[in-house]
Amino acid sequence: MISFHNVTKAFGSHLVLDEVNLKISPNEMIILNGISGAGKSTVVALLIGAEKPTSGVIEVDGVTVSDMDGEMLQLYRRKVGVVYQDYKLLPAKTVFENVAFAMEVCEALNSEIQQKVPEVLEKVGLASMADHFPEHLSGGEKQRLSIARALVHDPRLLIADEPTGNLDEENVRGILELFRKLHAEGATVLLTTHDPLVHELMPGRTITLVKGKIN
Repeated sequence: MISFHNVTKAFGSHLVLDEVNLKISPNEMIILNGISGAGKSTVVALLIGAEKPTSGVIEVDGVTVSDMDGEMLQLYRRKVGVVYQDYKLLPAKTVFENVAFAMEVCEALNSEIQQKVPEVLEKVGLASMADHFPEHLSGGEKQRLSIARALVHDPRLLIADEPTGNLDEENVRGILELFRKLHAEGATVLLTTHDPLVHELMPGRTITLVKGKIN
């Protein structure tokens, strides 16, 4: 499903990824481990087409990500759910509206929104908080809302960039249980982390980035 072929990424003279080779099969659970600055977030940016490799090729289902542009890249990103450590929620919108907005920008019909949003809120345990605003949510609830927004297009690939970084242990366990359920339902999951608890609790294959290389 996903292949990195000799991928190098440099920002000016700063080499972040150094000839990375990586294959991820459909429905795999991957834990991408590494200290801050190891290049984990750069892997995510390359995978969603937010950055292009300095050299090398990234393929998803046989299509080169860096060759995508415009409408093709937008369609591809709808198949990828991304969860960020800082949540990226819209503070002036309710829980329901935050999730609905991800569908509105894709010009979904109102009938589709009214059906889908309650479904994903139920899945992440926020159905009773649909009318709440983000400022009234705990850190764990904000992360669940971020996950709900990532799920509205039924992505085959779910990427979570340091999803437990701002959470206490109880919330970490809850969020990881949610990712395990999504993986069991068929999603390919890529988690980036430097949290030892993630390695302790999550099944799957661990890949470690050290100085831009995979060990």
